[in-house]
Amino acid sequence: MFLALMCTIAAVASGVGIIDPPRKSRKTATPQELASPYRGSSVLWRIHAVASLMMVPQTVTVTFMLVWLMHHHNWSAAAAGGLITLAQMLGALGRIAVGRWSDRVGSRMRPVRIIAIAAAATLALLALTDGGGSGYDVVLMVAVSVIAVLDNGLEATAITEFAGPFWSGRALGVQNTAQRVTAAAAPPIFGALIMAANYPAAWALCGLFPLAAVPLVPVLLQPPGLQPVRRRQPSDSRILQDAPRP
Repeated sequence: MFLALMCTIAAVASGVGIIDPPRKSRKTATPQELASPYRGSSVLWRIHAVASLMMVPQTVTVTFMLVWLMHHHNWSAAAAGGLITLAQMLGALGRIAVGRWSDRVGSRMRPVRIIAIAAAATLALLALTDGGGSGYDVVLMVAVSVIAVLDNGLEATAITEFAGPFWSGRALGVQNTAQRVTAAAAPPIFGALIMAANYPAAWALCGLFPLAAVPLVPVLLQPPGLQPVRRRQPSDSRILQDAPRP
């Protein structure tokens, strides 16, 4: 009942609060704006592939974290649920932070590559520490469950910026379909692996997916009209002071 109520509130808020920005009509658009962004470029396909690969650790951690805490670490349902709630909240705040980060560095994709590397490294450490009794594996599980959700907004933003207003809907449709297929396939596959070889093997295999995404990230993709923010140097103020007055 609670979930149904929250979904209803979210749907109503979205219907009231989300407004399409104004855009030119197709009649006044240039041929370049109407042309397919998939033609002659692999950028969108690479972003789709990266997003699908990064969906694996996100889906696997959110699916198995509760069971892992309760059965593998003997946590109560309340304690495990509380930790998962904390991880989800940190992930939500993290998405805002990485969005701001991408604005400052003038790139959506460079942060995605760093996130992919961090996810792969954290999953490798989780595989090594799982079951060791140190408690580090719980910390690493929270870390990877947060890291694994940070890239979604950046990829969606990069797609809309690159595809433009006349192709962004279709491009996002391809993106979401690829991600949902991955999200549907990963849990049963990794569930079978956990049953056959236990959790460390699953974490190790899961870490290979963000690692495979690293070379596919189109890091040279530049958002239109967005330049990196450079910190002001002491010399900048001197230049301004020495500049000729009108």
